[in-house]
Amino acid sequence: MVAPDRKVWSGEAKQLSARTVEGEIGILPGHSPMLAVLGNGEVHIDPIDGKRSTITIDGGFISVDKDQVRLVAERVDATALTA
Repeated sequence: MVAPDRKVWSGEAKQLSARTVEGEIGILPGHSPMLAVLGNGEVHIDPIDGKRSTITIDGGFISVDKDQVRLVAERVDATALTA
């Protein structure tokens, strides 16, 4: 996950969920390739090791291809994690 000014999160996850402009989406390993426009809201990341991270974003894009998720947020809450 990146924002215009920084890398916010990177790693392996069991699940990621986010709000797209068409509704909520959940992504698990093996998810079909996709590209979507993100809406405002929270992104939840369940890493392989560790506890859930919740990051508030204002729009962006998400893509899934070959078990890799790339999320580019237009704006990320200033208190969000830094990778």
